[in-house]
Amino acid sequence: MIRKVKSFGVNGIEGFLVDVEVDVSRGLPKSNIVGLPDASVKESRDRVETAIRNSGFKFPNSKIVVNLAPASMRKEGALYDLPIAVGILLASEDIYKVDACSDFAFVGELSLDGELKGVEGILPILIEAERLCIKKIIIPKTNAQEAAFVHGIDVYTADNLRAVVDVLNGDKIEGLSLVEKKNFEDEKKRAKHVLDLKFVKGQFVAKRALEIAAAGGHNVLLIGPPGSGKTMLAKCFPTILPDITFAESLEVSKIHSVAGKLEAGGIITTRPFRTPHHTASIVALAGGGSRTRPGEISLANHGVLFLDEMPEFSRASLEMLRQPLEDNRITIARAHATVDYPASFTLIASMNPCPCGNYGSRTGKCTCSPTVISKYLAKLSGPLMDRIDLHIEVDSVTYDDLSGKGQGEPSLDVKTRVDKARALQITRFGKSGVFSNAKMSEIEIKMHCELTEDCEMLLRDAFERLNLSARAYSRILRVARTIADLEGSVNVLPDHVVEAIGYRSLDRKYRV
Repeated sequence: MIRKVKSFGVNGIEGFLVDVEVDVSRGLPKSNIVGLPDASVKESRDRVETAIRNSGFKFPNSKIVVNLAPASMRKEGALYDLPIAVGILLASEDIYKVDACSDFAFVGELSLDGELKGVEGILPILIEAERLCIKKIIIPKTNAQEAAFVHGIDVYTADNLRAVVDVLNGDKIEGLSLVEKKNFEDEKKRAKHVLDLKFVKGQFVAKRALEIAAAGGHNVLLIGPPGSGKTMLAKCFPTILPDITFAESLEVSKIHSVAGKLEAGGIITTRPFRTPHHTASIVALAGGGSRTRPGEISLANHGVLFLDEMPEFSRASLEMLRQPLEDNRITIARAHATVDYPASFTLIASMNPCPCGNYGSRTGKCTCSPTVISKYLAKLSGPLMDRIDLHIEVDSVTYDDLSGKGQGEPSLDVKTRVDKARALQITRFGKSGVFSNAKMSEIEIKMHCELTEDCEMLLRDAFERLNLSARAYSRILRVARTIADLEGSVNVLPDHVVEAIGYRSLDRKYRV
């Protein structure tokens, strides 16, 4: 007897429908799973059989074939345990109300005693189920928080396999719990930042640069000696970014859900801030591995990727950043799958100017030889530096700065200006899919960054004197457009161009 049960799989950060077809027929007792399953799916044969027996049902002493369709899509993970078990119990008539199952989809891992355990990737599964007009879905209770923000589908949770079977047979209606929906805006209001720019002493140039970066979505490199406040400045950066939208939150939450890193709240309500250690491998940063999971650059999508002590990262890891910084996506190609992950993040990097940290400092004395400094800085290639819009010199603060009783400008005031500048950009770009100046194409730069003759002369002089690349030229124009937006100026003026050029000169200063 053949029975079909609806379930879902995950490819990248997108869910896809899987028809679990179960055939229980006469023959030697044997279970087989086909449909391009990975090792964890194949192992579900033993988990499902043991879970069915320990839940009080008789496992069929027959030939069992389970097909996971479409067979062209690779199936990964233990999330097919529940639908396979339901399909077997349907085929063996332990679940006798066949029509009751037609409205449901099933996702979940089974323990040996029949308990339902949480799985990764529930959020993209639920979003796809809603798109396909699936009416009801049963998931593990552990994943209930993620389900609370998908409003177009009834999501039920269960503790174990026995409870699912009893409800499908109509014996007990209290075995399932309907997930109560939540409002995203209400959850976002509960999110609070601990840090604030007002607690950062001095560093007015760096604060100004971070404001420009937040307003236009630009990448930043902070260069300065140890203890100058680079890390604290970077950690304060999310406090001045525009609030995350629901669409952005869903995309980020799907990535974290697939990676198994979604926190208890069930959805991301603030822009992510990722700080990988400098020993992180290329796979940890870019993503991949045996199951092509997202890496740190995708987990930082619509947020901030902070690379502390950037030259300490391996050269290969840093060069890997070039493509996602340009395209805002990363494609992970493996023998068994090719997965495309979003990677639209703002890069904030910090570094010492030399191994001892005092090269170019006004207060400390550098003890490094030119050869040592050159070798240290050689890890940062020209093409990578070109993709970083703002290079900011952060020197040590003085005692007077630290001992002063006054506080700096609070993050909320800076964020207000940033929000106004972003609103101008959203209006300017309309429905083109561009939401910040940093993402402008060359055509959009020509349209929105028209220069006066004075601006052209300034740029020409800087291009020749600093030996800038074509990419650096475009990025200067983007930064100048952002500075103009912060001032509410319709046109890009010479002052805006001069300030933008000033933020590009440090990579030339520290080349020795």
